[in-house]
Amino acid sequence: MHILIIADVYPPEVSSAANLMKELAGGFLNIGDDVTMVTSYPRHYLRENKKGISVVSEENGIRVIRVKTLPLHNVNFIIRGISQLILPFLFFTKIKKYINKKIDAVIVYSPPLPLGIVGKMVKNRYGAKFVLNVQDIFPQNAIDLGILRNKLLIELFEKMEQYVYKNADAITFNSEGGRKFLIEKKNVPEQKISTLLNWVNISEYQKFKNTSFREKYGLENKFIFLFAGVMGPAQGLRYVIDIAERVADLDDIAFLFVGEGTEKENIKKLVKEKSISNVYFQSFVSKEEYPALVSNSDVGIVCLSAENKTPFLPGKFQGYMAAAKPIVAFLNKESDGFNLIEKATCGYAACSDNIEEGEKIVRKIFEERGKIDELGENGFKYAKENLSLEGAVEKFCEIIRK
Repeated sequence: MHILIIADVYPPEVSSAANLMKELAGGFLNIGDDVTMVTSYPRHYLRENKKGISVVSEENGIRVIRVKTLPLHNVNFIIRGISQLILPFLFFTKIKKYINKKIDAVIVYSPPLPLGIVGKMVKNRYGAKFVLNVQDIFPQNAIDLGILRNKLLIELFEKMEQYVYKNADAITFNSEGGRKFLIEKKNVPEQKISTLLNWVNISEYQKFKNTSFREKYGLENKFIFLFAGVMGPAQGLRYVIDIAERVADLDDIAFLFVGEGTEKENIKKLVKEKSISNVYFQSFVSKEEYPALVSNSDVGIVCLSAENKTPFLPGKFQGYMAAAKPIVAFLNKESDGFNLIEKATCGYAACSDNIEEGEKIVRKIFEERGKIDELGENGFKYAKENLSLEGAVEKFCEIIRK
């Protein structure tokens, strides 16, 4: 089959979504499919300045087409909104220019939601089956966080959302709670939507270059709680800073934030104002270095603002589990992360509007640090049995062939 994957991000950009798409493309390639990836030209979340990247290239057997767009990240929401609205036309123009053969299936990663319109366009022109892979529910998430307030824009995006759901041949969501949300709140037909847990290439966490990030960051003798990824409004990371301040009496603890995002400077300023000494910041590491970074930490942090009202399941879970690291998750009460922690028995979770419970969890896992390896091993076992890349590709193939 010829599989077309459409997503906003792809390496060399550094994010869980970019990694997810690269792994999915590689998974289809491994079973003998022809794979084309269409994505935005890289400009955000880069570990180093990348120049001279081709618009069309072949990367590890995958044809990659990159589309130059207006900025989508780290800009004000007016520019971001305009960029999203013209996104479908920019993407489809490049697809028509560079793809002249049959497409059997198009898989669209959302958000951004407007890429779903590209899926419909490809379906019409190439006769492809259109599969929408929903990771977060837009515009509901932006409304909940207070990012999207204009009534006309809300109505526009909600109509777009209905259009995309209606025209997708199949929809996947990365948790059962999210699937039910779309059925009950968005009237998506039950037979159209499947639960498909996000995958992880576990082998990458077993064979990696053993870089000593502890030594590099000067944290050799610390018990490291790691948050690695995008630092934006949805993450609600001030909650973690408040916990760090409350456990300042535990001298051996370090909270390590690795990544970028619109909220990074705000939380750095907060740390400085409060003179908090157990919080450290570093820039993104590459996809190849990420497994070593996680391996060099003791506990993985997952955090979502309590203002979120959807069952969103952050992609950070998979990497921590593949690296056999215990997890502390601070989540909005609707998140399916609570169910995942319970099923996998891989850590502890608290609502991110309950600072006392969050502090209690951090103190507990630190006090029990001599026996937390079991939590990490539980997570690793769950990932092997339920989150394999091969299993995800097989599920996509079943959906495509229906």
